[in-house]
Amino acid sequence: MVKTPELVDSMVLDMDATEVAQLLKEKKLNSRQIVEIYIEHLNRINPSVNCLVENRFDEALREADSADCRLASEEAAGVLFGVPISIKEAFDVGGMKTTGGLLGRKDFVMDRDAEVVRKLRAEGAIILGKSNTPELCFCQETENKLYGRTNNPRDLHRTAGGSSGGEGALIAAGGAAAGLGSDIGGSIRFPGHFNGVVGFKSGKGQVSPEGSYPVVKQELQDRMLGIGPIAKSVRDARTIYNIVAKQKAPERKLESFTFNIIPDTDYPMADHTRKLLDSIHHKSSPDFNTEREIPPYFKDSTEIWQEIMSIDGASDARTEAFGGKAKNLYRSYLTERMNRKSEVHRYLSWALIGASLFKPSEKRLKKIEDFLQHGDHILENYLKERILIMPVYHKTAPRHGVVYREIFSIRKTFRQYLPYVAYANTWGLPSLTVPAGTDEKGMPIGIQLISRNGNEEALFQLGEWLEQNFQSYKRAIL
Repeated sequence: MVKTPELVDSMVLDMDATEVAQLLKEKKLNSRQIVEIYIEHLNRINPSVNCLVENRFDEALREADSADCRLASEEAAGVLFGVPISIKEAFDVGGMKTTGGLLGRKDFVMDRDAEVVRKLRAEGAIILGKSNTPELCFCQETENKLYGRTNNPRDLHRTAGGSSGGEGALIAAGGAAAGLGSDIGGSIRFPGHFNGVVGFKSGKGQVSPEGSYPVVKQELQDRMLGIGPIAKSVRDARTIYNIVAKQKAPERKLESFTFNIIPDTDYPMADHTRKLLDSIHHKSSPDFNTEREIPPYFKDSTEIWQEIMSIDGASDARTEAFGGKAKNLYRSYLTERMNRKSEVHRYLSWALIGASLFKPSEKRLKKIEDFLQHGDHILENYLKERILIMPVYHKTAPRHGVVYREIFSIRKTFRQYLPYVAYANTWGLPSLTVPAGTDEKGMPIGIQLISRNGNEEALFQLGEWLEQNFQSYKRAIL
């Protein structure tokens, strides 16, 4: 069969980073050809998806030419050598802006790479550009005053999630071989689930946040932050995590683990998600130890997550949002709702209002610290050889604005809609999201796998088992 240029382009866009690296190694295509395919594709899809907010196409082409010279002379080194990737806007890339989606930071150009970016480039990765986020990465939907709204490439009327929504949408549409995101409240896993891509949130302290914006200054918030890959395959997630992590994931044998597939709870869960979990239980039971129980502290974790995010009324975030100027949050929110002339998006101002309402007292903070210290010890033992299997959200990607209304309500509806995602953040646990099914409209359903630090390899092995036995990544065609 003769492969037309159009067929070659489509094949490259469907490939994960591992396949692209192998293609280069075998010299079936060169790095410039691959980078050009991605650039052309991004130029075509970005007007409708709005996932890429700043590109470095000229630099990427020069780096590809340099990579090809080294490949020709057998000097190539690095597992991602010559492979085009994308980066969430929150990570510093030398010579590019880090704005956090804020109008007041629209001219902030960084002079050095974030630590995770440095590690990826040291393995030969070529950065195509940076992807959209909500302002200050402070919302689970991706929209801001500076760059606008990112759409889900599988249905442009639906949310791409957040805060790594631009990255999730870009990878879903095949805009790069792989990407990188961050997650303090589902920010990798929401986009993974909604867009149908693989996402991995690292556990507390496993990946350096140096050069990530905004800087997390509160110790309790820092334990909730995870940085990791957004990818087309679990094997890429493993590869990229092992590059950016402080140490590689230790070996684990999946056969020794018990799978705890969460049962029905008092929290919402769509029928298609419930049926998918039942199917996973049915399929895994003959070969693995399985159980169906509510894990420890499941009910408490969401409220604690909200309180931790509301420490000091999120004063650090407010300072960043308004450039150090004292602003009335309610006036800013109402101004934006009425005439859209506030400095910040209504999503951010309303989220900051919520943080001021849910601010924990010093006495309450001490109770939270004691609770977490005790819970960490309990979960360290509970998850020693156990993997939790649960949804990311109670339904597939809804229309724009729905997630925002469900989570940021003064009625505290976040307690109903965030338990599945808040658990891994509150306890600083690694979590892998894998697309494993679709709803009746063809929108992807991501399944979340959670365990303790040190069990990352077991999560990757189970993720690969899901890919083999259920659905896996398929590129969104626009």
